Amino acid sequence: MSAADMPHPDENVVWHRHAIDKEFRAEQKKQRPALLWFTGLSGSGKSTVAGALESALSGLGYHTYLLDGDNVRHGLCRDLGFSDQDRRENIRRVGEVAKLMNDAGLIVLSAFISPFREERQLVRDLLPEGEFFEVFVDTPLDVCESRDPKGLYKKARAGEIKAFTGISSAYEAPEAPEVHLHTAEGSVDAMVGQCLDALKKAGVIA
Repeated sequence: MSAADMPHPDENVVWHRHAIDKEFRAEQKKQRPALLWFTGLSGSGKSTVAGALESALSGLGYHTYLLDGDNVRHGLCRDLGFSDQDRRENIRRVGEVAKLMNDAGLIVLSAFISPFREERQLVRDLLPEGEFFEVFVDTPLDVCESRDPKGLYKKARAGEIKAFTGISSAYEAPEAPEVHLHTAEGSVDAMVGQCLDALKKAGVIA
């Protein structure tokens, strides 16, 4: 069901259909819109791989936008904390923004821990079949903790950060991701190639 077909709780709020639609915008950009949702533990390499993939896609002439977890919390979600409820609201907001960007005909990449399967499914359900690609950045906890680029694991172990994913809060790994990346075993270039192959196979890029 598209957003236009979903009833709003307030009957006075009605979806306005515009002359320029998603299909027109996609054709204008000579691409198929898609959302690649990078999920994994803190320090797994989500932002690194997503950024490298965006550079590769841009170099090939595709129109993209990268939504990054930390960046979004500086503005759109700056009022949210890290409780389970706030994490879900964080992902809900990002999912709605990604859907709008998808409607603009873009290939959207988003890098969020998004620890719960239910919240990732919520975002998947916002998009038409075949436009959501769950990308599991699968990195063992001990590797992530040894990297600790922001010093967060050290703080979590010291009890300075509550509800930290992988330490004091659960992470529910994807059961059937469209792309499964093992960052402890491969190079960034190889993982970017894996993502590009998945997009080619799905017909998102040529």
